[in-house]
Amino acid sequence: MSVTRHYVLAAGGTGGHMIPAFALASELLARGHQVALVTDSRGEAIPGVPDGLSVHVLPAGRMQGGLLARVKALIAIWNGRSMALRLLKEIEPSAVVGFGGYPALPTLLAARAAKVPSVIHEQNAVLGRVNRFLARSVAAIATAYEKIERMPAGTADKIHLVGNPVRAEVLKLRDRPYPAFSENGLLRVLVTGGSQGATVLSKVVPDGLAQLPKSIRHRLQVTQQCRAADIDTVREAYQRHEIPAELGTYFEDMAERLADAHLFIGRAGASTIAELTAVGRPAILIPLPSAMDDHQSANARDMAEAGGARSIRQDRFTPEELSRQIEAMAADPETLGNAAHMAWNCGRPNAAKDLADLVESFGGAPLMDVIRVGKSAAPETSTQTAGAGA
Repeated sequence: MSVTRHYVLAAGGTGGHMIPAFALASELLARGHQVALVTDSRGEAIPGVPDGLSVHVLPAGRMQGGLLARVKALIAIWNGRSMALRLLKEIEPSAVVGFGGYPALPTLLAARAAKVPSVIHEQNAVLGRVNRFLARSVAAIATAYEKIERMPAGTADKIHLVGNPVRAEVLKLRDRPYPAFSENGLLRVLVTGGSQGATVLSKVVPDGLAQLPKSIRHRLQVTQQCRAADIDTVREAYQRHEIPAELGTYFEDMAERLADAHLFIGRAGASTIAELTAVGRPAILIPLPSAMDDHQSANARDMAEAGGARSIRQDRFTPEELSRQIEAMAADPETLGNAAHMAWNCGRPNAAKDLADLVESFGGAPLMDVIRVGKSAAPETSTQTAGAGA
């Protein structure tokens, strides 16, 4: 018989933090637990809140800028901690789970003061600053990658490799075969730059696609997410190159578009990598150079080394280089299909369940050990074609 417990999740700021929090919340709710989410005003605005999840908005400062800005941030963090303490006393959770970022900090500080066990989940291949600050004091550290940079000394026994939970609508596409691709068929390319788009993609991708050999160029069918300020310029570029393209600032059916794509071009955010590997779609990744601690370059490493992606530094991301990389991947249908399969093999489709198992171990059975790094940490692999089409 399952036992209903209370859990508090702390996340906010960006979809990269909120999406795995939503996925874990959905899994815990499905197991009969009660779950509350503590977030900031930005996190509250992100769509996808699961039914049954109670949401609490607390102040959270960011330790950036000059002295005055940092003092204000510390005051906001302290006020948020005080409010979170009251919430924890009311809810009495079995554990608090933080997903990184400054919006999670007040609640995790409150958990430490209230002696509530806490777990942190790191979505990136570089431990974020808040998670780095808390790593020694939490009970467990859940990771999305086997190798995590900036992990403090003395924390190895706390590390559990679970992967990065993805949206349910993406996960259900994992067993959809890679779209049929032949020497004469369409080559569907999906281009996105994250939630806000990326001007560099708008500048480079149309011209790069135009430089492809005619045998590939005339088969292109492009879907590109653009910034609102860029969309007219991008449309004119595709019209000039006579390449059919559907453009938009936001696509509600992005999961389906990803499943239908033969090739993805975009950033290397944690959620992007998790979704590409969940569905099994090959990619050309351009890590965001301004990402904290250059974590997007680290995120892209595993997928690129496995053969599921090509990673191009932004300062080397030119139309000529993009064209060269696409031609290397797409000139032979078998090459692109193999890349799709390698991407699929990098996926960790049980991330939400494994993270929920870890979280449930607090207040119940002893701390789980089955997914500790170095034991059963290998990702799912397959020699079959399901979900990868290779």
